Amino acid sequence: MELSTFTYTAARGWSVTRFPALDSAQTLVLVFAAPEFMDHPAPLRELAAAFPQACLIGCSTAGEVSGRMVQDESLAIAVAKFAHTRLAYAATEITESDSRAAGLRLARQLAPEGLRGVFVLAEGLDVNGSELTAGICAGLPPGVVVTGGLAGDGERFKGTWVAGRQGPRQRAIVAVGMYGERLRIGYGLRGGWQGFGPERRITRAQGNVLYELDHKPALALYKDYLGEHAARLPGAALNFPLAIREPTPGAEQLVRCIAAVDEMDQSITFAGDMPTGNIARLMRTDVERLIGGAGEAAAAAVQGSASDASPVLALTVSCAGRREVLGERTEEEIDAAADELAGSSAQVGFYSYGEIAPYAGRSCDLHNQTITITTLTET
Repeated sequence: MELSTFTYTAARGWSVTRFPALDSAQTLVLVFAAPEFMDHPAPLRELAAAFPQACLIGCSTAGEVSGRMVQDESLAIAVAKFAHTRLAYAATEITESDSRAAGLRLARQLAPEGLRGVFVLAEGLDVNGSELTAGICAGLPPGVVVTGGLAGDGERFKGTWVAGRQGPRQRAIVAVGMYGERLRIGYGLRGGWQGFGPERRITRAQGNVLYELDHKPALALYKDYLGEHAARLPGAALNFPLAIREPTPGAEQLVRCIAAVDEMDQSITFAGDMPTGNIARLMRTDVERLIGGAGEAAAAAVQGSASDASPVLALTVSCAGRREVLGERTEEEIDAAADELAGSSAQVGFYSYGEIAPYAGRSCDLHNQTITITTLTET
């Protein structure tokens, strides 16, 4: 595998004097972009023209990761030319009520024979991430590793998009399927959050919309916990996600982050399902726990793709809520991941509205407030 990473900003242009000569049918181009490139897509068109044979996918972000840097108002790009891995592109439209079906449609576009992994990017607001990943899982053969994330828009929560060769698209999903016995895929995910306050039962919910906890209006109860931070909803919720679990002893917990609030019916919309009967608990964290979790995620990913090959492409997807908490120390999270990666690794990625990675025996699931790292290499 041949690998190149570079960036673009309106002020400085491209960080390379010329695009790498890596175009082929076995070349993957990944583009993680500031949201404003939806209205200024010329650099995206340049990339598509420079790599006419390649599989190109990308999305809007809440911050772009390149190497050890986290930037805004930029493009972070990775170009990987595989020697032995075949690629396939898939895309579909999505609506709020269509998430599971859209995931299934996407998965069924990818031929199952020889499929090793899928990297998927989905719009981040009008989607039920739990239903989306359930649909993807249902449409793929067992053992296929699925990772990726939901597109971001910083704290604005106004609009997100994904991109293929035809440029930015809203309300859509794009993915690349990867085939071949020499492909090695590793992944790791960690949180670093801890619960506080009492556990409460979800007594009324529909899909990813939460109406009641312990028969009390969910939004009013949530605001009581947030205190002065409640005025900044939904942005402030990035600091205080909910953990949910089934009511059985020892059940694994998932973290859910708020996407929207409705003052009229006192409901909260989350990025993933909030099943009635599950147990929910508010969460918080500190900077050191988040940074430590990033290093642990990277170490797990490296172990999962261990081989004598080089280089290694590391795709880092971290939650926008983690960046909110980390503040000026955000790059320490990316540094911690880079320190665990092999010396020949190149790291790119983005801050997201939801992270997709295998969990609890499933081929993929939706996570919030986690950092996920996918490593790709060939033997």
